[in-house]
Amino acid sequence: MSFRIVISTGSRVPIYKQITDQVRQAVVTGRLAVGDQLPSVRALAEDLVVNPNTIAHAYADLARDGLIESRAGRGVFITRKRKVFTPEEAWRRLEPLIDAAVGEAMALNFTHQELKDAFEKKLGRWKQVKGGDPNHE
Repeated sequence: MSFRIVISTGSRVPIYKQITDQVRQAVVTGRLAVGDQLPSVRALAEDLVVNPNTIAHAYADLARDGLIESRAGRGVFITRKRKVFTPEEAWRRLEPLIDAAVGEAMALNFTHQELKDAFEKKLGRWKQVKGGDPNHE
């Protein structure tokens, strides 16, 4: 596995969230694939020098969202993404994240066009989801 989790202890983002965000991004960008094994809770906790409960929290969130699965006696693996949320629930979860990003950008005096360009550039770095339409609105 060429993927390594890096945390920032000085960040306002909780460590478990930093972990879940990095795993999600690695899956979407193709750095982690279905069947790839993640470190055990204990091994990752030791590597990152954090409480194992923090890793367990991150893994529980990823499992709840259908991104990983724990196989008894074998470890934790990336699994084929299954639809966990209804479209309405997915939008309910996404909207506050978008609001926060747009609010922060506006507070930093970015123009609408600059924000749109930055969003498009960032989207371009993420792997196109199989069957997805890049022009779909």
